Formats: sequence, C-alpha cells, structure tokens
Amino acid sequence: MKCIKQFMVFGVMGALLGLTGCVGYHAGPTNGLPAGSRSVRVKFFDNETLEPRLVVAVNRALKRNLQQDGTYKLETQGEADLVVSGQLTKFLRNGISYTPGDSLVVQDYTMQLTARIKVSDRTTGQVVYEGDVTGKTIVRVGNDLTSAQRQAIPLIAENLARQATSFVVDGHWPDKVKAQ
Repeated sequence: MKCIKQFMVFGVMGALLGLTGCVGYHAGPTNGLPAGSRSVRVKFFDNETLEPRLVVAVNRALKRNLQQDGTYKLETQGEADLVVSGQLTKFLRNGISYTPGDSLVVQDYTMQLTARIKVSDRTTGQVVYEGDVTGKTIVRVGNDLTSAQRQAIPLIAENLARQATSFVVDGHWPDKVKAQ
C-alpha cells in the first residue's frame, strides 16, 4: 500500500513538472502576423567565395526552412511581399584536430559559410533587415578532403538557413511594414 502511494505521489509530481515545461511555448508564428498572410521570395544569392555549388545548397535550404516555418507563404514565381537576397561572402575551412603522430595532417575541419542577407519590402523597396549569418559544421576528413567537403556543404547550408529563417521570421520589422 505504501508503495502505491509513493508511486501516485511521484506520478502527480511528474505530471505537474511535464505540464510546466510547456509554459513558454507559443503555437504559430512568433512575429504577431497570421500564418501565411504575407509572402516571401528567395532570390539566388551571389557567390563571392571561390567554392562552387554553395548557392544552390543555400537557396534550397533557405526555401525549405521558410516553407516549414509557415509564417510566410513561399512564392517561387511572381510577386511576393518580401524579397530575400544576399551574398555568400566567406567560406572558411580550419583544421581543429590532427592525426596522432603527424601534426601536419588534419583529421577534422570546421567549415563555415557566412552570408550577408537582405530582406526588402517589394512595394516600397525599403530594406527591412540586413545582416550577416554564419553556418558551421565539423567534418572528419578521412582520406578525401574533396568528398568530405562536398558532403558538408548541405549541412552548412542547412545551419545557415535555420539562422537566416529565424532572422527573417522573427526580425525586428519597422511598424509600417508589419501593419501592411
């Protein structure tokens, strides 16, 4: 009988703790606009780095993240309320660990991509957000740096896109842009 009472007490305490974990959760868009009430279009970014294939990966990841978020309706053609454009400005690869016994052979790299993102209101041309976003990942090289980097690019693009989506969706828009 004592065991059953303890089980019930712990069960009630666990349920209360579980319910309080959702106190800060907010369902739906976090910027105060109804979901899908405005639209966004993502232009292909300019690639100022020496690495090919970055633009396609970033564009694909950013569109996917904006679509999954649902705050804005993604427009692939035609007119959108907001236009996201930008430049890929830096692609860095730095060795972070080296092969034991040979301090010149890199075992793991950190790779990061920085993009300058600009969000403009299509009708007024006003820039409503502009800033740098960086995506990163760690890559185990193995025998082939080129293959490891090729596999890392979608991961870096996804990391960058998640951050960019957060800035686009939760950005500090001027009041007149929010009111439209």
